[in-house]
Amino acid sequence: MNILFSIAAAMAVGLLLSRVVKKINLPNVTGYLVAGLLVGPYCLGIFQEESLSAVSSITSVALGFIAFSIGGEFKKENLKRVGMSAFVITIFQALAAVILVDCVLILFGFDLSLALTLGAIATATAPAATLMVVRQYNAQGPVTNTLLSVVAMDDAIGLAVFSISLAVSQLFASGAQPSLQTMLLDPLIEILGSLAIGVLIGVLMAFCFHFFKSRANRLTIMIAAVLLGVALADMWGLSSLLLCMAIGAAMVNIKKDSEPLIEGVDRWTPPLFMLFFVISGAELDLQVLTTVGLLGALYIVARSIGKYFGAMLGAKVVKSDKNIQNYLGLALLPQAGVAIGMAQVVMTQLPTYGAQIRAVVLCATLIYELVGPVLARFALTRSGEIAVTTTKTNKARIAS
Repeated sequence: MNILFSIAAAMAVGLLLSRVVKKINLPNVTGYLVAGLLVGPYCLGIFQEESLSAVSSITSVALGFIAFSIGGEFKKENLKRVGMSAFVITIFQALAAVILVDCVLILFGFDLSLALTLGAIATATAPAATLMVVRQYNAQGPVTNTLLSVVAMDDAIGLAVFSISLAVSQLFASGAQPSLQTMLLDPLIEILGSLAIGVLIGVLMAFCFHFFKSRANRLTIMIAAVLLGVALADMWGLSSLLLCMAIGAAMVNIKKDSEPLIEGVDRWTPPLFMLFFVISGAELDLQVLTTVGLLGALYIVARSIGKYFGAMLGAKVVKSDKNIQNYLGLALLPQAGVAIGMAQVVMTQLPTYGAQIRAVVLCATLIYELVGPVLARFALTRSGEIAVTTTKTNKARIAS
């Protein structure tokens, strides 16, 4: 089937399903993943396996822009406003999810490489789903402020943990003899190299802005920078996620007028992100689902417990408000783009477990995107940061 026809059909079905899920108050990403399942080779067959291979570059580029957007949140002013307490909570809930998923999967007899990789993916959250709930219900208060700060930092920490865990997993999967260099130095070099190259590209990009003033030209420069970052990461064996995140972070800290630039990218990327999620769903082999039942259940339960009690413990350590201790963890469960992106990276970097890990992550994403926003709304309502009247008004508006 013609590749352009497949892409057009995938986008059309994605748009249609996004309207359907909106009627039942679910995020668009859920509709995109379901659309992917429908158009994929294991259902309607609009996207055949050869077509999916041909559009693999779209996935890589989309991952680059996802990471670039995460980096755009790391302005010095934002980090100062967040404070040390939110940073401590972020570390606690991220590491708790990693450790608990790793330990549970290993105890149940799963391979070490599989456990380490899924544990690292467990760190990622879905800022978009959380932000949707906050905006929809106009939530305000200490829990909301801490929540937004944590989800902004969480994926950056998750990317660093993922880079280390994936390198160690590759080592064990290959059967090579572990050493200090392969377990620590090589992952550290990859992380530092990715960040250094990303910062260099970001500085160069900001320098180019002095000569190109129009929005169109600056948008072109940013797109070229992300494409360059993805290409260099692939050529030099670096992490495209960390590299592109560093590009975004460097740019927003050099350019004082970076917000309109980021907004310009945000207006350009939605179709790309939609294709990314649709393609991710299309690549899911439904037959694999029958083999990941226990693994998927353990991953979801262990990650949820780790996120909740990790956030609670971190909040207790920094003596945060009781509502933050009790309810913040419930709002950290949604998981989508970054986790799916990590799973896509595993497909090429750790192919032995790639299909299994992607199936677990996509299934977990569907469940988290169904349940996560509901739990986030419950947490913010119980903490008194969503007025009951506001909730009823929004429900009435949705019903009408």
